[in-house]
Amino acid sequence: MGLFKKKKPVEAPPEPEPEVVDAADYSVRLAYGAKSSEGVRLAAAPGLLESVPGIIAGVALTPVEVVQPRTVDFAQASPDLERPSEALQWVSANSELGPVARHAVLVLETVEALDPAFDTLACGLLAGEVDTAGYPRFDAVVGGVAAHWDEATGDLIARGVVGWGGRGIRGDTDRVASRVLAAIVTSLRAAATVVPRITEEAVVPSRAGGGLVCPSCGYSAGRERAFYCPKCGMRLLRA
Repeated sequence: MGLFKKKKPVEAPPEPEPEVVDAADYSVRLAYGAKSSEGVRLAAAPGLLESVPGIIAGVALTPVEVVQPRTVDFAQASPDLERPSEALQWVSANSELGPVARHAVLVLETVEALDPAFDTLACGLLAGEVDTAGYPRFDAVVGGVAAHWDEATGDLIARGVVGWGGRGIRGDTDRVASRVLAAIVTSLRAAATVVPRITEEAVVPSRAGGGLVCPSCGYSAGRERAFYCPKCGMRLLRA
């Protein structure tokens, strides 16, 4: 009896791994779009930059907000959640903006249609609707006028810029954005043809006693009641 050994039971082979596993799929699709026009040159004049929001006042559906160029304290700010330090800077830099302006900066900066270091943005809701919290829906068009000073000539370069997008997509948003952008460009061209005027309160007396000093170029007008600057031709509006 001791010469016979019991055979070990044969182990069953492992179950083959299934080629298809039942799983729940999750995904988020973000789509941002933007359009920008060519720059329109506006002759330098006192209060010119402050008048830019009025250019889109007739186009915007909400009050126009002005976003100033970003200071050096927020030079590294970026709407990128994968980089917490830059994202926190971006939130701090735009924390005082309203929902529409914050959404506009997010979209335009993400697609690089806006340079936050140089551009002054006058923006509002241009088409579409907002949600209950006041934020634009994915198919809403936001934006307005982005402007910066030309260091070579001193003129203001303004361009129309619009953006849209988020979680969703709509086929006719691009067409609506093109129509809105055309309206902004029309307003910009109209503003460029207006002769800039300077009120009498903006004219300061000449220190040398040689008449009024033009606040646009600093040249002495030669007499106290001049109507036009002899150098740049700026018109002086009289009461």
